[in-house]
Amino acid sequence: MNIANNLKYNVKILSIFPEVFPGPLGVSLIGNALKKKIWNLDIINIRDFAKDKHKSVDDTPYGGGAGMIMKPDIIGLAIDSLKDNRSKRICLTPRGKLLNQDKVKELSTEDGLILLCGRYEGIDQRVIDFYDFEEVSIGNYVISGGESATFVLLESVLRLLPGVLGGNETLNEESFSDKDLLEYPQYTKPRDWNGICVPEVLTSGNHNEIKNWRDKQRIEITKSRKLDT
Repeated sequence: MNIANNLKYNVKILSIFPEVFPGPLGVSLIGNALKKKIWNLDIINIRDFAKDKHKSVDDTPYGGGAGMIMKPDIIGLAIDSLKDNRSKRICLTPRGKLLNQDKVKELSTEDGLILLCGRYEGIDQRVIDFYDFEEVSIGNYVISGGESATFVLLESVLRLLPGVLGGNETLNEESFSDKDLLEYPQYTKPRDWNGICVPEVLTSGNHNEIKNWRDKQRIEITKSRKLDT
């Protein structure tokens, strides 16, 4: 495993819109971790491997249908240029396996990630099969491309790397970190806001009662929210 060997976690993104990166990954804790070289980011512009003067990366689908399909030969050249057989290969697509916290934890232990961002009506299936990409979805809805989904996946994974958040307590108390329970409600000053007071137990100083209250809240919130889904 990469992390065990104190090596950087390498992220390589294949996209036709390289200018959107690092975007939100370049700020706050994830951005600081990038500056500290806890993880590394390489962006590959798929259009750089197109052969025609228009840098076309798509064509009409066999069998007919709406939209255009990203071409396997061009994407293949982009993937081959990476010369990376160790990193986990992920293709973001609505039909993929739904991303959850268990999958996020699994991906955080890989040597790194190669992320393929689709556009138009999708990517030629032969690319996914030949290069053994795992198809992953961030939800049961459709967005215009894989770039936005890549931000979601990477932020969830990178924050689990050692040294990114600075402590394990934060991770341990978050939603889905323990028995798939959601996080308890949080409060800060002022104690009274618009006539709404912070729950008295949280100001009691009794750590056992606070823990019991938080545990109860997590269970009740999880039950109510999961009944709604």
